[in-house]
Amino acid sequence: MSGRKITQIVLAIEQSEGVGAQVRRSIGQRELKNLDPFLLLDEFKVSKPAGFPDHPHRGFETVTYMLNGSFEHEDFCGHKGTINPGDLQWMTAGRGIVHCEMPSSDEPGHGLQLWVNLKSLNKMVAPRYQELQSKTIPKPSTDGVTVAVISGEALGSKMRQECKETKTAAGPAPFISQVYTHTPMMYLDFTLKNGASHIQPVPKGWTAFIYTLAGYVHVDSIGCTRFLARPLNGTVQQRCESGIIQHAAHLTCLNCVLLISCRGPDKEKKRIEPHHVAILDDGENVQVENKDHEVSRFVLIAGEPINEPVVKHGPFVMNSQEEIAEALEDYRTGKNGFEKAKGWKSKAVSSKKI
Repeated sequence: MSGRKITQIVLAIEQSEGVGAQVRRSIGQRELKNLDPFLLLDEFKVSKPAGFPDHPHRGFETVTYMLNGSFEHEDFCGHKGTINPGDLQWMTAGRGIVHCEMPSSDEPGHGLQLWVNLKSLNKMVAPRYQELQSKTIPKPSTDGVTVAVISGEALGSKMRQECKETKTAAGPAPFISQVYTHTPMMYLDFTLKNGASHIQPVPKGWTAFIYTLAGYVHVDSIGCTRFLARPLNGTVQQRCESGIIQHAAHLTCLNCVLLISCRGPDKEKKRIEPHHVAILDDGENVQVENKDHEVSRFVLIAGEPINEPVVKHGPFVMNSQEEIAEALEDYRTGKNGFEKAKGWKSKAVSSKKI
């Protein structure tokens, strides 16, 4: 079986979102605009009264996974609830949704939000929610490795998907269970103790990445890898984690962030620091290891590429500029999925909690 290796590591950059909120964005930033089928990955840690008040979506799914604290959500269809630590909400925005997401606990609401694209034939489906409580998510553990199996399979535990309209060359994808998604996906939350290692199967042909939350994880890396280069006093500082820099020329830069190529020994393991996304090449599995004293925590996410044009405009993701213009007009005029948007305000907004 061929093992996947790191091809690119990108630091999650802090930026402002919503009202008074800060997120660390990895996928969706300038250096990594898309990673088919994934559109965005934010790590958020938000305290009251900041949050994400009333805002629309169309054309994709959001997957919100709470690590600590709690968030309340409410939409213009009357759906509302609370996402607590270890819980997950899978929301299909489809043709249109307007909702509000606000921290509800005294401690900061800390979690991940992933945007997953929808195929063109599914972009205008009816909105839908799925909510998994932590107690329903399998968490097998062995030899210092614990994994919350949100979607997929690991350590003998399964949390498979039901993919209604997804087909492969061999026919309909054989995924059946309590998580319904339009795109076949794997979502695993790993914790590795010191010295623990694991080989995780990943379907060949799927896009896959690791996002680190705490501690460090070592993963195989190919010889040529791209890393961030950041400006330093008007020059570009080139950094390669292997310590071998292919080009060390003095470059000028105006408030820019560049990607450079580095060359290191083949088959070496890269040490991934917290708050970085590591993109993996194709293969049938990935080998992860914790060589450090502190506990390592990261998510491994993979999905089947859609291979369609992606046009993004804020909270709308479609296949063309014309469809984006239609989405903006539909939201403005309250039609084609946004009929309930006119005049609607969430409880958080109407009660002036923000």
